[in-house]
Amino acid sequence: MKANPLEAFYTKFAAISRVGGEGLPPNMQQEVGHFNVFNVTDLMLTYPNRPPMTFDRQPFYKISLIRGKSRVEIADRAIEVEGKALWFATSKVPYRWQPHDANQTGYFCIFTDEFLLPIRDGAGLEELPVFQLGACPVWELTDAEYQLLEGVFEKMAREMTSGYAYKYALLRAYLLELIHLGQKLQPTPLVAPAHNASARLTALFAELLERQFPLAIPRQQLHLRSAKDYADHLAVHVNHLNRILKETTGQTTTALIGNRVVQEAKILLKQTNWTVSEIADSLGFADVAHFCTFFKRQTGLVPSAFRD
Repeated sequence: MKANPLEAFYTKFAAISRVGGEGLPPNMQQEVGHFNVFNVTDLMLTYPNRPPMTFDRQPFYKISLIRGKSRVEIADRAIEVEGKALWFATSKVPYRWQPHDANQTGYFCIFTDEFLLPIRDGAGLEELPVFQLGACPVWELTDAEYQLLEGVFEKMAREMTSGYAYKYALLRAYLLELIHLGQKLQPTPLVAPAHNASARLTALFAELLERQFPLAIPRQQLHLRSAKDYADHLAVHVNHLNRILKETTGQTTTALIGNRVVQEAKILLKQTNWTVSEIADSLGFADVAHFCTFFKRQTGLVPSAFRD
C-alpha cells in the first residue's frame, strides 16, 4: 500500500488512445500541477481487460461521478452503489472502485494539490469538508443532481481538447464549481473558526499523524505513538497540545491517535495477510493481548472476528 508515482497511473492505461482528451499529458510534472478528466464509458469500452484497481493511495485527488452498480472502498469503509453517486478521494487515504458489471457510465477527474494552488491562497485541500481525513464522502444522487454534475464534467472534457490559451485557468474554475456543488449536496455542521495559532498547530499535528502511515511491510513500525511523542516532536508541552486539539477538534490527542491507529489496523486486517501479531507489533503495541483489548474497545470486535 505505497503511493504510486503519477506516471504509473498512465502507464496502466497506456493502451488507451487519448482518453480524457490528452492521453499522456506533457505538463504532468510542470509547476502548474496536473489535471485530467476521463469518461467512464470510454474507459470500460476501450480497455475491457484492464487489471482490477488495487486498494492503494494515489498521488492525486480524484472526484468521480458514477452510474451503475459498484462498490467503493475508502480506508476501512465499503459502500455499495446501486445507481448514481458522487465520491471524493484524497491522496492520503487508500481507496478502490470495483464495478459489479460493465454497465458503468459517468466521469472522473484527477488533479494534484499543486493544480489548485494558484487560487487557494495557501489553504489546504484537507480543510474542505469533502477532503477531510476520516470523512466518507460518497453519496447517491437524484437524477437532477446527476445531470447538474454531469454538465460540469462535460464542460471540463470539452475544454481539455480546446486550444484556448487560458484553458487551465478555466478548468480550475470548473473544478472549484464541482467541489462546491459536492459540498452543497452534503453540507457539514458549521464550526467556529479556530485562532490562527491553534489552527496551525492542529494542522501540523494532523500532518505529522498522517505521515506515520501507511505501514507497507510488517517490519515497519510507527515512530510516534503517544501524545507526548507528538508534543515533543512539535516542540510544545503535551498539555498545551491536548488543550488546543480539544478546542479545535473536540477530541483529545490520545483519542485522535487512537482513531487513526484503529483505522490503519482495520485496513491491514482487511487488505493484507499479516498476522495479528505482526499488525500489533507494527502499530506499536507491547503484545497481542494489549492490541486485541484496544481494538475491541474501539470497534466492539476482536481483530480476528473483524477480519472474518
